[in-house]
Parts: sequence; C-alpha cells; structure tokens
Amino acid sequence: IDLDQAEARTREILLQKLRAGTLDDREVDITVRDTGNASIMQVFSNAGMEEMGINLQEVFGRILPQRTKQRKVSVREARSILEQEELMNLIDMEIVTPRAVERVENAGIVFLDEIDKIAGRGSPGHGPDVSREGVQRDILPIVEGSTVMTKYGPVRTDHILFIAAGAFHMSKVSDLIPELQGRFPIRVELSSLKASDFTRILTETENSLLKQYTALLETEGVHVDFTDDAVTTIAGIAQRVNEQSEDIGARRLHTIMEYLLEDISFSAPSRSGESITLTAEMVQERLADIIEDQDLTRYIL
Repeated sequence: IDLDQAEARTREILLQKLRAGTLDDREVDITVRDTGNASIMQVFSNAGMEEMGINLQEVFGRILPQRTKQRKVSVREARSILEQEELMNLIDMEIVTPRAVERVENAGIVFLDEIDKIAGRGSPGHGPDVSREGVQRDILPIVEGSTVMTKYGPVRTDHILFIAAGAFHMSKVSDLIPELQGRFPIRVELSSLKASDFTRILTETENSLLKQYTALLETEGVHVDFTDDAVTTIAGIAQRVNEQSEDIGARRLHTIMEYLLEDISFSAPSRSGESITLTAEMVQERLADIIEDQDLTRYIL
C-alpha cells in the first residue's frame, strides 16, 4: 500500500510539473512511427494508376508491417508528436472519406491558374500548340462533368465549380479551343493594380513584404522601420513601373523591395544593433535613376 501511495504521489508531482511546463526542456526517449517508408514509396509513382483506382502507397502500407523507431526529443516536442499520433488514431477514415468526397462533389471549387499558358498562339496544328491543345482536351471532360478516379475513390465533377484565371499577355481567350471556352461562360476582366492597392497589400496583409523584410533583417540584429510616406512612394513606383513595362501585378513589389534593401541586407551582419528608418526621400534616391532608365527598369525592376 505504501509503495502504491508513493507511486501515485510521484505521478501527481510529475503531472503538476508537466502542466506547469517545468519539464519542457528535459529530453526523453519516445517510440514513434517510422515514416521512412513513405519516401521509399514515392519511387513507385501512382502515375497512370488513377484510372484503375489503385493507390500503391496505401496498398504497400497495408502489406508491410508498421515500423517504429526510438527518438530522443524534448518533453515539449514529445507532447506535440504524441498528440498528433493520438489524433490520427481517433480519425475513422471509413467515415471521413465518404463525407469528404460528398462535400467535394456538391460544394467543391477547383481553381485553374495560368490557363493562358495552354492557349494556342496563332499556329494551330503544329509546334508547341499541339501539346497545349492536348492539355486543353484532357481538362475538357473534367470541366464538363465526368467521374475521376482518385486515391479516395471515384469523384464526380458535374457539380464542382471550376474557375480559371490567366494574364493572357501573349495570347487571347479566343486562342483556347471553342469547347473549353464554352465551359467558362462568365468572363471577368480585372483592372491593373493602382498605388492605393499596392499600399494596402504592403500594410494590411498578414504576411506583407514589409513584415517579412523587417523580420529577416531582425535576425541580423538590424531594426528597420518604414514611414507612411515611404510606403506610399514604394506603391507609386510599383504602379509606375507596371505601366511603363510589363504589368506583373503585385509581383512587382518583390523586385522593388529587394532592390531597395539590397545594400542594407548585404551589410546587415556588420550593422547589428542599428535602427534604420526608411523615408520617402531615401526610397526616391535609391530608385529614381533606375525608374528613369527604361533599359535598367526592364532588367532590374
């Protein structure tokens, strides 16, 4: 009885320490599933097996015994690993899979980005346009409505919403095959981004470029601030460059920010502890010459 009470008391003390987090940094040995088989199974690609409804990785996973391995991790990491394993054990795939398939069939949305890349460019019947048209004809039955075999079973696409988008700089919508054009009856043309849009992208998005570059330089001990005028100037320059050269939308901000902070990023390791405030004047001074020279703008920004 004394031993049982002592063991219960020890467990209670350990539980209190675990909840308090005082043991989070201590290392422990745990037994986890060995996921090494997954990378091996990738060699046996499922390419061409979709039509047969066969998922090789799942088949081999059932045949081969589940392997485990020992890992030495901190208590904090061990808790996360074991929680994920237990959560996976609680999921009944026989219930989840049919429900997921039903939701996809009745409320699914498929977004086809850069569809302009498979549009013909005025030379039908030969050259690269042959393969582009082949891709369009492969997509056509899926968009029209058909049964697609997946690793989770057959999925009907009759009621799935398909949305396609493309820049169509080098081609036109009419370069798509007529059958595919007819499957996208609603067409919307988006306007080019204005300076106000670029400003919102830089200031209102959760992971804006300003936050990313600020955090990146913080790793070197350099603190960077952008004044409101500096952000407005960057946005105005992005709009101007897009108007003067190819309009690549918000991607323009990447090249402008990279060139603007190039010198600071290069010298950051030797400037640890500094605080730098970027103003509109500094932005103009850094980018003015590049903007005026069209050749440099084309290749740098």
